[in-house]
Amino acid sequence: MYNWSVDISELKKDKVAYAVWRLEQMVNFGLDKEKLSARELKKYWPKLRLDPNKKKYLAMLLGIKN
Repeated sequence: MYNWSVDISELKKDKVAYAVWRLEQMVNFGLDKEKLSARELKKYWPKLRLDPNKKKYLAMLLGIKN
């Protein structure tokens, strides 16, 4: 995944922030031939800022109650 607006090397220093940012980017802007990890989505679920409809759909698929 390529992102021109974020210094990824700086972001990777904080593992949680990087994981949340990466998941948000993948869900909101496309996977680019990558797969989402259900384990990671569940782990960082409360911290993810996603489109409400996408978040509701993902919650249904993952069995997460909002």
